Amino acid sequence: MSESIIRADAPVVTLINVFTVDPADQQRLVELWQRATDEVMRHLPGFVSANVHRSLDGTKVVNYAQWESEDAFRAMLGHADTRAHLAELNEIATSAPVLCEVVSVHHP
Repeated sequence: MSESIIRADAPVVTLINVFTVDPADQQRLVELWQRATDEVMRHLPGFVSANVHRSLDGTKVVNYAQWESEDAFRAMLGHADTRAHLAELNEIATSAPVLCEVVSVHHP
């Protein structure tokens, strides 16, 4: 799987991480998260995809990422380069990460 596919039977775990940020720092946070993904995350075993969203009010940045397994996700958290990038992100934002599985998908 090379892109985000949202299906209830997909063999992935999903990270939904909501960062709260001062609107003046939102674009910087987006750029930091994109750099972390390009330089580190996407090269780690088990990485499937990452999608960065920004709120229209400027106060949030949301990362929707998929990993092949919870073990792959946890291994990413233990990687030294990951910890360095997360520390940089946490200097300007607070995060609320949630690891999930897709239960259902609805279409019109």
